[in-house]
Amino acid sequence: MTPTKRYREVTIFLIDDDDVDYMAVERAMRQLKLLNPLVRARDGVAALEMLRRGDIAGAFIILLDLNMPRMNGLEFLRELRHDPDLASAVVFVLTTSRADEDKLAAYSYNVAGYMVKSDIKDGFLNILNMLDGYWRIVELPEL
Repeated sequence: MTPTKRYREVTIFLIDDDDVDYMAVERAMRQLKLLNPLVRARDGVAALEMLRRGDIAGAFIILLDLNMPRMNGLEFLRELRHDPDLASAVVFVLTTSRADEDKLAAYSYNVAGYMVKSDIKDGFLNILNMLDGYWRIVELPEL
């Protein structure tokens, strides 16, 4: 009998001001029967405050929009990567921007991936399915 691998709970931290996108992520999680906690911040300022207070417990993956009020995604990434306590956070950019300069800037902050929302034919199902496989294989730090 093969031992069963136990998977750690991984929180999905969505940083996006769009309510429709948030509801689409929730719906995709239900369809895939993912029980992972989903936490949301509406902009980079709120996200950094939540992370620094320790509101996101254990291992987590950040899904980050670039176009947000107060502090956009690239500004958030700059702050995140300069904070020694948060610098190793795993971030996937999920945005409407196809601009090469945004892609280059995001990857310069060591994002794990860059996905354009309109390119995702099956909505957020493919993204969350990919993330489900990702966190089952990759060892994530607990910040």
